[in-house]
Amino acid sequence: MKLMKTTLAALCILMLATTAMAMNMTPGEGVTLRPARATWNTGFFQEVLIRKGMEELGYKVAKVKDLANPIFYKSVTMGDLDYWANGWFPMHDAQLPKNFDKYAQKIGYVAKAGGLQGYLVSKREVEKYNIKSLDDFKRPEVQKAFDTNGDGKADLTACPPGWGCEKVISHHMKVYDLKDHINPVKAAYEAGMASALGNYKSGKPVFFYTWTPNWTIFKFKPGKDVMWINVPEINPTEAQAGAKDRMTASDVVGAVSNPLKAGFVVSDIRVVANKKFLAKNPAAAKFLELFTLPLVDISEQNTKMNQGEKSDKDIARHADEWIAKNKATWEGWIKAARQAAE
Repeated sequence: MKLMKTTLAALCILMLATTAMAMNMTPGEGVTLRPARATWNTGFFQEVLIRKGMEELGYKVAKVKDLANPIFYKSVTMGDLDYWANGWFPMHDAQLPKNFDKYAQKIGYVAKAGGLQGYLVSKREVEKYNIKSLDDFKRPEVQKAFDTNGDGKADLTACPPGWGCEKVISHHMKVYDLKDHINPVKAAYEAGMASALGNYKSGKPVFFYTWTPNWTIFKFKPGKDVMWINVPEINPTEAQAGAKDRMTASDVVGAVSNPLKAGFVVSDIRVVANKKFLAKNPAAAKFLELFTLPLVDISEQNTKMNQGEKSDKDIARHADEWIAKNKATWEGWIKAARQAAE
């Protein structure tokens, strides 16, 4: 009997060892990945989390490249880069090269329907001037209140050149006949919003574009500090036309109306990767397919960066903390990625 128990125990140990050997714990060993990330730092967290996942799978990950959207999409299509986690669709569709679908693809959902975008105005001024939409900035008293440089136009903290939102804002200025009434300030977004925050704290009006997830809606609380305002009517760009129904959002906290005519498509945040890279690296492909984050977690991390925790070391710590808090989810992704490589 004792011999039988010993034999059974030995068999169990052998089976466990055989199973462990059958699953390659580091399927990416010997492969160096080439990631990119967008120029807005609210997406850096996702890149670091993916990097840590890839390293756990045995991949070596090269230093990340910060790129404007069109440059990344061209580079990933050409095979010069492997992936990034900062695709916003359908907003970025217009920036994809014509041969994109042949050589690259969107994979998984970092945050499905996670990208709400639009215009916000300080609540004090919304109530004082009864501001409901961009059309109200055609009124002289409103223009004067938001004119910070004396050019007779209301100043809008907008998007830097190269961002998808910059093209949409330019479209709005044209189709709503706002060029003589609103001045979109296209400086570095972080600097522009820091200036707006300082102005607001000193009692001055603010008027800015933003998106979610983003630290801005933690510093400027919709409904308390600022209000989401409408565009005059839904008038999509060519790229937005196929998603016109997603340009109006219901039950938005802090909106001047319900529904809100945001003027921007509520976007899916997705990973974009080179097709050959995905085919050659099934473990990496499976991890990217499964990788997703709650909006509240992204916004919480973004707020920490805005409060000063924005070094590479800080962001890496934030990623480690997230992994520790979501251990079961993380280990599930890693296990599925290893199994995909078998």
